[in-house]
Amino acid sequence: MPADIFAPWDDPAASPLIRFRNVTKRFGDFTAIDDLSIDIFEREFFALLGPSGCGKTTMMRMLAGFETPTEGVIELDGRNIAPVPPNKRPVNMMFQSYALFPHLSVWDNIAFGLRRTDMAKDAIAARVEDMLKLTRLERFSRRKPHQISGGQRQRVALARSLAKAPKLLLLDEPLGALDKKLRQDTQFELMDIQESTGTTFVIVTHDQEEAMTVASRVAVMDQGRIVQAAPPARIYEEPNSVYVADFIGEVNIIDGNAAYQGDDSYRIDWAEGLEPLTAHSGRRIESGRCHLAIRPEKIAISAERPADAANAVQGKVHDIAYLGNISTYHVALPGGQLIKAQTANNRRIARRSFTWEDPVWLSWTATAGVLLAE
Repeated sequence: MPADIFAPWDDPAASPLIRFRNVTKRFGDFTAIDDLSIDIFEREFFALLGPSGCGKTTMMRMLAGFETPTEGVIELDGRNIAPVPPNKRPVNMMFQSYALFPHLSVWDNIAFGLRRTDMAKDAIAARVEDMLKLTRLERFSRRKPHQISGGQRQRVALARSLAKAPKLLLLDEPLGALDKKLRQDTQFELMDIQESTGTTFVIVTHDQEEAMTVASRVAVMDQGRIVQAAPPARIYEEPNSVYVADFIGEVNIIDGNAAYQGDDSYRIDWAEGLEPLTAHSGRRIESGRCHLAIRPEKIAISAERPADAANAVQGKVHDIAYLGNISTYHVALPGGQLIKAQTANNRRIARRSFTWEDPVWLSWTATAGVLLAE
């Protein structure tokens, strides 16, 4: 592995900062976390991603000390943190509401936690100035929270959370209150700050685009379990289940029957009257029921059948979504199936290449899709 690639989760010798070992959390008869084990490493930007009720916030609250595991152990730096109260942990938490003190200035908001320690006044002042510089808030230090923008308030909350130099910073939907454009800009600021401080960040979000942008690794959760934890590119390109493939981005899921043909090649019988498909998979699956997950951008759309395509099907344009930079075509096949194909709008054109009810061919390579077992 090249030395400049940060991937401690692939290094058997790396020691995790956080270790969940067979952790279960129940609330009465409801199991919020179900026998969960995961390692999180120092300097990671780790995202917990999933729908409401999947257990991601419960995981964060256990790290913060607001909840304790029903079973299992959570270790921080090799120490079981269950008996350690929240205020004694080297952990800080940043809430979606920011929870700033409205009567205090930006400077005093950042200094608030430091003043509750035995740190000297001049050391507090120096630390606050460092945090103001880190978050580019020097010009706003004397303003009150209501006198600055939502994005600036978000940076104040971040500066206050980092002021005590925690080993771990927990971020609970930290950008949820910002509008889309500001949220996108702030994502990159968060990444820059996390990298410059070296603090381990764990973020809870239901926004897949946010998780895929900021995180070094994304853990996709469902019903109290982590279904897959991997870098964003691997989550997108190599989902390990239909659930992950369907949860992240747009995808076509084709159901069929797979038959192994040798050399990592599979024949897929999928629809009566349509030619079998061909898929390659380095991950061996048993012959039988299967799912083929194909991203719309991996599918080419053309007026004529491509001469040497591994997979080609004909249909009619049923719907078109124009999204500025891309167009998504929903193509209806003779058996009634709908397949989505995307094209980049890289030219200024007066009309689309295809319009509603046009006959078109969809084609893709044998390696374009991910073959998943039933």
